[in-house]
Amino acid sequence: MKRANYFNIEPELMTYLIDQEALLKQKVEASFGVTIWELVKLRASQLNQCAYCLAMHSAQALDYGENINRIIALSAWQDAPLYNDKERAALALCEKLTLSQSIDDDFYLALAELFDQRSLVTLTVAINAINSWNRIVKMFKPTVEFNER
Repeated sequence: MKRANYFNIEPELMTYLIDQEALLKQKVEASFGVTIWELVKLRASQLNQCAYCLAMHSAQALDYGENINRIIALSAWQDAPLYNDKERAALALCEKLTLSQSIDDDFYLALAELFDQRSLVTLTVAINAINSWNRIVKMFKPTVEFNER
């Protein structure tokens, strides 16, 4: 079954989301960097089982210089010695928000030790954005293309 082409049907809405990504990239680069951003996008996409976004963001992460072993180990990040404290905190937040879990005060304080307030807002919006994209793609199922490198 062919599903709706969301870009053609609602280009104004899709342009809004693409513009949001461009703004997020600027904010991310100014605060915690694209490495954490790509890891968060990949982890949310794993949790949401979004193959299209996994293919896209794996390629983007590699383009930004991410290590293939860190991409492979991401689903087991808690046990892999490949991530620093800031990345681990961002991934933990990503999981909590993606899975609609509570953010208690102790967790928030632990995050605030690693990220300033502006960065926490940016990170939260970035996690929300990838979850939004994952849900759109899960609904309309565009063709998934994994490009081997």
